[in-house]
Amino acid sequence: MSHTLGIRQAQKQKTRQALLDAALALLEDQSLSSLGLREVTRAVGVAPTAFYRHFRSTADLGVALVEEALGSLHPMIRNIVASAGESDRRIERAVELIADHVERYPAHVRFISRERHGGVQPVRAAIQDQLALFGEEVKAALAQDPVSEGWQDDDLRMLAHLYVDQMLVTASLFLEALEGPEDARRQVAEDAIRRMRLITLGREHWLD
Repeated sequence: MSHTLGIRQAQKQKTRQALLDAALALLEDQSLSSLGLREVTRAVGVAPTAFYRHFRSTADLGVALVEEALGSLHPMIRNIVASAGESDRRIERAVELIADHVERYPAHVRFISRERHGGVQPVRAAIQDQLALFGEEVKAALAQDPVSEGWQDDDLRMLAHLYVDQMLVTASLFLEALEGPEDARRQVAEDAIRRMRLITLGREHWLD
């Protein structure tokens, strides 16, 4: 009996993931607010009623996509904030990690970039919640840095969100340059490094 239940559970998870993958592919050229569940189920090859065994609505599916897309960013964020060495090299390493992430997960980056200010409120809220979590992770890491000695908690949070926002902007710009010439990607990297250096320079003199 348990073996049968295990097979059913695995099949259910497989169908759920197929619905997420199909939706992500369909969202390459449209926003979530225009996506119909029949489009998604047709792409997977299941009946529309099967959709409701996994998601309450397309908005619910969108929230699941947010968790999938931004969940994959947590290791990258941790790698960036945990990087050792001089600040310039840490910034260059951060930009390299962002570029690599965009190359590996372009559909996820495109979805977040589009839906962050999109028309589906639960999805916007889910993205903001995840970004707030990133901000707290970065803030905790910054607080351990000797440069942050004497900083107010609110200022550290502001700095953390500046870094998170810059990471998102950089990811979006790398996405736009993904299909372009190598020079375009190199320019995105150089500009991102300059912007993050400016933030870091401000950090070093904030208490002045």
